[in-house]
Amino acid sequence: MGLVTVGNAVLAERFTEHRGHLLGVAYRLTGTIADAEDAVQDAWLRLSTVDNPSDIRDLRGWLTTVVGRLCLDRLRSAAVRRERYIGPWLPEPVVTPLDGAPGENPLDVVVRDDGVRMAALVVLDRLTPEQRVAFVLHDAFGIPYAEIASTLGCTEVTARQHASRGRRIAADADPPPRQALSEQQEVLGRFLAALATGDVRSVVELLHPDAVFVGDSDGKARTARHRIEGTDKISRFLIGLLRQYGVDRLGELRPVLVNGDMGMALPDVPGPRPIARRVTAFAIRDGLVVGIYDVVNPDKLTRLPE
Repeated sequence: MGLVTVGNAVLAERFTEHRGHLLGVAYRLTGTIADAEDAVQDAWLRLSTVDNPSDIRDLRGWLTTVVGRLCLDRLRSAAVRRERYIGPWLPEPVVTPLDGAPGENPLDVVVRDDGVRMAALVVLDRLTPEQRVAFVLHDAFGIPYAEIASTLGCTEVTARQHASRGRRIAADADPPPRQALSEQQEVLGRFLAALATGDVRSVVELLHPDAVFVGDSDGKARTARHRIEGTDKISRFLIGLLRQYGVDRLGELRPVLVNGDMGMALPDVPGPRPIARRVTAFAIRDGLVVGIYDVVNPDKLTRLPE
C-alpha cells in the first residue's frame, strides 16, 4: 500500500475502508459485538492521534495489529469476569435474515467468513488470550510474528509458540467446516420433524455420535446449566423440554442465520409456562447435527433483528 494521505477527512475515509475487516478481526478475537466495536473505535482514536500518519505504509496491517493489542487487553479482562459467569459461555451470536439480504451492518459481511461460525469461535474460547491473538492474527490475517510479538510483549520465538499451541488446540478440536446452506436446511428440517414426534430413537438417528449441546444463560434464563454430550442424553433433554412446554412451541421458531449458518430464533413466549427468547445455532457434520448452541442470556440478545 502506498503512503497514507494526511488529513483528517481523508484519513477517516481510509479508516472506513478497513472498518469491516477490523470488526471481523475484533469479533473473532473477543467473541462479543460490543467489545469488537469498542476495539475498532479505539483503533480509530489511536490512528487520529498519530503525529505523522503518512509514515504508515500499510494502514490495514497497522490497524489490524492495533486492534489485536486492544483485544488482548479485553480478553485478559474477560478471563477474570468469566470466573463469575454461571454455566457455559458462548460467543454473542450475529443474527441475520435467512434470505441473505445484505444489510448496512458490516457484521453482515463478517459472518460470511468461515472462521466466525459458532463452532469455530467456541474452539477459540479454549485458547489463552495470548494463544488466541497469536493464532488468529497470524493464521487468519497474515500478521508477521515480529509484530505479534510486539503486540503480546514477548519475543518472536514465544509468539510463534503461542500460535503453534493455539493451532494445535484448534486442530485437535476439529470444528466442523461450514456446510452448504441447502444441506443445513435439509438436516435441520428433518431434525425438528423428529423432535416433533417425541421419539428418542428418531432424534438420536439425526445426531452425530460426537454431538454436544451447550447452553449460555449466565443464570438469567432457562437452558442446560452444563454441557450435554452424547446422542441419547441430548435427545432426552430436548424431548423433555417439548413435553414440558408443548410441541406446538416448535411452530414459534423462526429460521435465521446465526454467524452465517442455519439457526433458529424464538421470541419471548408468555403464558403459564413462559419461555425466554433465545437464539440457537446448529453445526452439521456428515449430514448429522453435531453441535447445538443455545444462547438465552438476554445480554447477548439485544441486537436481534425484528
